[in-house]
Amino acid sequence: MARFEPAALPELLPVFYRRLFPHGVYGRWLGYGGVVRNYFQLREFSFTLRDDVYVRFQSFGSPQELERELQKTNPYKIDIGAVYSHRPNQHNTVRLGAFQPQEKELVFDIDMTDYDDVRMCCRFSGVFAARAGIGGRGGTGRRPDPPCSASSSAEICSKCWTLMTIAVRVIDRALVEDLGMKHRLWVYSGRRGVHCWVCDDAVRKWSPALRAAAVEYLTLVKGGAETVKKVNLSEPIHPFIRRSVSVVEKYFDAYALVGQDILGSPESWDKVLALVPEDILPGAAPPSRVRREGLHRGSGVGRPQHREPLQGEFPKKRDSVQRWELLKGRMERTRRAAGTGKSTPCYADWEIMLQYCFPRLDINVSKGVGHLLKSPFSVHPKTGRISVPLDLQRLDQFDPFAVPTIRYVSRAGSTGGPGWTGSPPPRPTISRSSLCHELDAAGNDGEQEDGGETEPKRRARDYKKTSLAPYVRVFEQFVEEMEHARRGELLRRSDLQGDF
Repeated sequence: MARFEPAALPELLPVFYRRLFPHGVYGRWLGYGGVVRNYFQLREFSFTLRDDVYVRFQSFGSPQELERELQKTNPYKIDIGAVYSHRPNQHNTVRLGAFQPQEKELVFDIDMTDYDDVRMCCRFSGVFAARAGIGGRGGTGRRPDPPCSASSSAEICSKCWTLMTIAVRVIDRALVEDLGMKHRLWVYSGRRGVHCWVCDDAVRKWSPALRAAAVEYLTLVKGGAETVKKVNLSEPIHPFIRRSVSVVEKYFDAYALVGQDILGSPESWDKVLALVPEDILPGAAPPSRVRREGLHRGSGVGRPQHREPLQGEFPKKRDSVQRWELLKGRMERTRRAAGTGKSTPCYADWEIMLQYCFPRLDINVSKGVGHLLKSPFSVHPKTGRISVPLDLQRLDQFDPFAVPTIRYVSRAGSTGGPGWTGSPPPRPTISRSSLCHELDAAGNDGEQEDGGETEPKRRARDYKKTSLAPYVRVFEQFVEEMEHARRGELLRRSDLQGDF
């Protein structure tokens, strides 16, 4: 089984930054058309270099200068920060307090580790590490997917990746339909999460308070590790919640009931039942009657218990799907009866779906204008995977294990690389595959055809020869749409001013 070897990065990164990184469109993105003077020059970049050397407050006079620096230093990771009041690389020369972040894209960071309390897969790190190419112990055969543990929080698999798909669907719908945002770039982090960059001109100028308000609007799961019930709904149900439930429902059965089997054992269904109020059955006394007639929780009058009956009925059902239908049916009956005043409506089934599947955002990443976030097209130093943009039209087909990877290491000693004839057997060596292998495979023909081609043109052709090409095209389309909108806005303003 081939896996990524971080020790190869010093050899690979120069090739990546020279021949594969999409410098041209990257500069167009962060320059925003040059409408604001010195906008690119005031942007902070941060580099993580070899041996975890961390360099902040880098800035560059032009995208071309940034390109030269990337090819010179070959950073293991690139982070993007804010646009500042002064050039970040001169921040030590500015009087105290004058150097301040002015604006930045509204960003969201969604990481799989924040779902560890509800994931039921990926416990055995070695099983999925071998498949994912992210280190860990090797292993053969497949084991059942047991509950996650803290030691496995860095792992992902195809089952729990559905949570990231749901997160993108829920948040992106709300950004567009509820908050009126247009230019959103979704990016795979390279390991276990996704990032979103909202690039609208007005949004980039938002204050920390506005950014925090947006995150609060998009947050339903609240509470730390000690909080059992983290989603609490009450009437009237906000349209955002109803629409989010509609998104989650499309994935819930296949993901939670079949893939995660959240009602598959007494231990797991007790965890779910703990999220359901005690008085959900039709006929339960509304709060007004409790107050009027002096009923109390211990009396049992007018407040039928549900956990004991459900725990008695669940073992009779075949699987999680049937148990969920039983639980869901009870909730729906309370809502139907609520109209007649016989019951208080209960949305526990919605609360369960949201607690297990709703996006979990890091508010500090989003509200801080000066907060750094990993750049698109960075190479993840632990997995070798490229942080590629997501095509929302094909989001459900996205496979984090199939994204372009800079290189793997082959541990097999009995076979060689492409062209090996089989005699004599070579020693175990680093064999090129993925992006570097694709470049090698295309190299011979390309060298003959390049002739007098300029370096930028040859670079463009290089990435088009590899599996990185469709992801760069998604990025290009995003930037082109922003540029088209910007030209349209400039024309509109010109017409309003009568300046032809």
